[in-house]
Amino acid sequence: MRTLFRRFAHRPWLWVLAAAALLVPALGVLPASGATAGCRVEYTADQWSGGFTASVHVTNLGDALDGWTVQWSYGGDQKVVSAWNAEVRQSGTEVTATGESYNSALPTGGSADFGVQGTWRAADPSPTAFTLNGTACTGTTSPPTTPPTTPPTTPPTSPPASCAGAVICSDFEDQSGTTPSGGWGVAAPDCSGTGTVSVDTSVAHSGTHSIRVDGHAGYCNHAFLASGTDLSGVGPTLYIRLWVRHTTALPSGHVAFVSMPDASQGGRALRIGGQNGALQWNRESDDATLPAQSPAGVAQSRPLPTGGWHCLRFAIDTTAPGLDTWLDDQQVPGLHADAVPTPDIDQQWLSSTLPPRPTSLRLGWENYSTGDDTLWFDDVAAGSSPIGC
Repeated sequence: MRTLFRRFAHRPWLWVLAAAALLVPALGVLPASGATAGCRVEYTADQWSGGFTASVHVTNLGDALDGWTVQWSYGGDQKVVSAWNAEVRQSGTEVTATGESYNSALPTGGSADFGVQGTWRAADPSPTAFTLNGTACTGTTSPPTTPPTTPPTTPPTSPPASCAGAVICSDFEDQSGTTPSGGWGVAAPDCSGTGTVSVDTSVAHSGTHSIRVDGHAGYCNHAFLASGTDLSGVGPTLYIRLWVRHTTALPSGHVAFVSMPDASQGGRALRIGGQNGALQWNRESDDATLPAQSPAGVAQSRPLPTGGWHCLRFAIDTTAPGLDTWLDDQQVPGLHADAVPTPDIDQQWLSSTLPPRPTSLRLGWENYSTGDDTLWFDDVAAGSSPIGC
């Protein structure tokens, strides 16, 4: 079982034993393809009989990161009970710490500090191996690397941002009033609650109009903007591009903000959203996720940054169980599936060999945990040719 520990206000303690400081390699979130990676971690532990605290100082030596995750494993029976300046989860001996919204950006040479408090019975050795975003750090930088697999849908160059000729190509400038109209409507696929969908003229990626979704917690709070365009004949690869902005970091629990009825699942949804603070695909029929929700799998995805517009692109192969995803034109390794199983990424996803066949597009919010979010969508496109940002 995984447990999530929220941060708390750090308080001084009277330590029984002297502090032990270790300078060790750091682990981190995987950098984007073609990026330089490198990091260093200082783990300083203070312990007493049955308890400990540890301060963690992580320095990014590689290219700038807009989100970070540090992971390590304990060699004793330590149990983290609280944390500060990071969201911390523990599963067995493995610990995963993810930056908060206010300290998630790490420029080259930048650093972040966080800490944990815990208990132990038999032994409390300090960890000696760390990762930053899934990449082992040795205190030096590594040269750019290519992703472990090259998706067949990746164009050789960035596709054009124009969506002329696509079956969906909307900047919502034709909307009047506050209720979506024309080819768009409001939908609650399973049940409705207090979530709302409206046309917004105060926030936009381009022009003056966007769609705003006020999403709320609770299974019955489905609130979506639904396209009336039939996508069942688009292929053999369906390409979707959208610009999205939101206010609240993806939570540890499961949420979705793109939902596509899928004929291969009998109309159940193919979804993209988040879990454990990072983007993920989810298949409603069997609840399979991409990537696998292990610490190593989550580290190969990326968070969806808050407070600004970001471009999401998807490529869905309708002839084979293949998917690909780009965030701001950077391929996300953990959100790629093909016919070759990749550990911690697509083993669960490949349990179904039926190729996906989305029939329509819905943008909004559904929540299977706790927490609200406000999202905006703009410049949405779907077609049978790649559409860039």
